[in-house]
Amino acid sequence: MSVIYGKLCSTILAEYFGPIVERVGHDLFEHGSKPLHFIRHSTGLPLAKIKESLCVLIKYGLVNYSQNELRIEYTLLPERIITMLRYPRYMFFVKNVCGNESEIILEEILKNGCLTASSAILNAHKKIQQSSSTYSDLKLLVVTLKNNFDLLVKNQFLMRDLCCDVKSDIDEKPSFNMPELNLKALENLMEGKEADPGDNKIYWKVNFDRFTQDFRDQVIVSAIRTRFDEDAGELMRQLLFLMYLRTASWADTSNPIPYTEIKDVVRKLNNPRLIQYLDQYLNLIDDDTSHFIRRVGDSGGGQYSVNVKEAFHQLAWTTSENIVMERFGSKAARIFRLVRSKKFVEQEQIQQLAMIPAKEAKHLTYTLLQENYLQIQELKKAGVSAAPTKTFFLFHIDLDQVVRMGIEHCYHALYNIMQRRDHEVTINKRMIDKQLRMQTLTSNLKEHGATEEQLAEIAEMITPSEKQHLEKVQNIIKKLSAAEFQIDETLFLLTMYVRYH
Repeated sequence: MSVIYGKLCSTILAEYFGPIVERVGHDLFEHGSKPLHFIRHSTGLPLAKIKESLCVLIKYGLVNYSQNELRIEYTLLPERIITMLRYPRYMFFVKNVCGNESEIILEEILKNGCLTASSAILNAHKKIQQSSSTYSDLKLLVVTLKNNFDLLVKNQFLMRDLCCDVKSDIDEKPSFNMPELNLKALENLMEGKEADPGDNKIYWKVNFDRFTQDFRDQVIVSAIRTRFDEDAGELMRQLLFLMYLRTASWADTSNPIPYTEIKDVVRKLNNPRLIQYLDQYLNLIDDDTSHFIRRVGDSGGGQYSVNVKEAFHQLAWTTSENIVMERFGSKAARIFRLVRSKKFVEQEQIQQLAMIPAKEAKHLTYTLLQENYLQIQELKKAGVSAAPTKTFFLFHIDLDQVVRMGIEHCYHALYNIMQRRDHEVTINKRMIDKQLRMQTLTSNLKEHGATEEQLAEIAEMITPSEKQHLEKVQNIIKKLSAAEFQIDETLFLLTMYVRYH
């Protein structure tokens, strides 16, 4: 694992948990699995602080622990730390799928690492009461939150946290058995009375694997929608649903899906256009060079298979081409595509086939070679014993290397964005704190019936130049957050390629 990867993980840990947890996490990142006393020796922290930090990291699923013959060793899970950047996307996805109340419940569990169902419902109730008065009936609110929690479990967004004394639950089979909650006891707890809801020591955590699958499916559907149209994207989504019925979630290729099943599912969508042109859409996606689906049989009107591995192979190529385009220009991207199509090609062929002036083509080719987007292979052709040996230099692309390099660039970009955002907040901390105090004061005065003149006087405490500067800082932070979101999308796609290859 690279240095920049470690810096990014440390930055995320420091942002979410503070410097002590970050120090313990960084030590585990650098040295791999370590027992408690070795961590104490290398960090120099008090044993109590190390234990507390490890408890936090284990609670949030960022550290795995296992016991050998002599001791318990702790191992950091860097890939889980990176997923913390996707928490807002998880919440937005659940909001669209399951509703606002489910989003609030998920947020509480993400904030706490793991919670009992009753605690998550109570925390969500407090938040709803603070922000809205939509639910005046307490009993209705309890039932609604309980149903939303059940919905999250039913959709496998939440799973039980099966604690174990000797090793983490990372390899245990997920459990989704929902305990019977006492709704009357929940109502009493919400009113401040003592009660037993019936789920003591039954903790729930987020099933990140399920979110990864859903985001993976979104990438595939979005790619088909962009390449063809909305109806083709909807057809791809239904094919993925049918894939889950007969194939393991992370299989490279789905088992054959009969045409009759596809037709039955499409009929239920109430989409006349897709029903009318279903055969044409299937043939179109099947014949496309991306090969997201393949026709694998003719019985029963035809059988189709979803090739997820090939889908991310093609998406990784497209992403790499776009990166070359943005970094080096359209002519360099043309050379990159040419080498991809020919697999192995000489310098003279690149100049001829790319239709770029020889000097410029040579410059761009060796620039791509220097940046490791192209590789060179030397071939020697033996002639007569007395004749000199002729050498050929062939350019080719190692996609695995290009993708892993792209992942490193994403880590570096995310780290730079987070550092820049912290810098902007730090140097403007005084004005930001002043604005927050003003907003709090204004809100309190409004609650106590302050006049418009009083509110205007408070608003004038921030000068026009300060307002302008604050708007500029806020715009910079918004742009950095948007860039972080886009980079994480690229990172997710590239890591999916690595996962399948």
